[in-house]
Amino acid sequence: MNYLDNLLFGYYPYIAMTSFLLGSLARYERGQFTWRSGSSQLLRTKDLRLGSNLFHVGILLLFAGHFVGLLTPPWLYHALGLSTSAKQVFAVMAGGLFGGICAWGLYLLLKRRLTDPRIRATSSQMDIAILLLIAVQLVLGLFTLPVSLYHLDGGNMLLLAEWAQRIVTFRPGAAEQLANVGFIFKLHLFFGITLFLVFPFSRLVHVWSVPVGYAGRPYQVVRKG
Repeated sequence: MNYLDNLLFGYYPYIAMTSFLLGSLARYERGQFTWRSGSSQLLRTKDLRLGSNLFHVGILLLFAGHFVGLLTPPWLYHALGLSTSAKQVFAVMAGGLFGGICAWGLYLLLKRRLTDPRIRATSSQMDIAILLLIAVQLVLGLFTLPVSLYHLDGGNMLLLAEWAQRIVTFRPGAAEQLANVGFIFKLHLFFGITLFLVFPFSRLVHVWSVPVGYAGRPYQVVRKG
């Protein structure tokens, strides 16, 4: 393991998570008027509904898949009758499906934002930068899939999971787990960590305000005056 690996995968994740949590709190306290998704629906509705729905469904499923896949200890899914190899195959299939859905939606959103003059004029540099960063991260993730097909024993997956579990439990030696992991996986991890770093400075903060109680809201009673 070299110094760069230790810096990027041993210390950088904690820097990014500190930015993610404290930066979000600071923005909420100091800039609540900027705490929004910044929808451009009023400027143009074409491609927005389809692109937004595909993107959000895809990225939420990808996040959930990564969260469960990386943080589930092997003994747990072994107890459920799922082998490491079978979990690897399932991860590749799910990643390809969810990644494809997200990529289609992201393409529509990027095309709309970059080619429509009015939307481009009202977009900040961070609006465009965060979409491009997600696009790079998504492409890298899709590129890991064919590589993973050559490691169906799940060896790489176990190393990545051990790294993630050591990071979230503050155990030492996390970066050491990635010493023999392929460069494409390290690059994917780096951009993923970077998304958490820049999260508070982008429109992604609206994720914190997702209306989880909306489905269970009481009926609105309307009476004639």
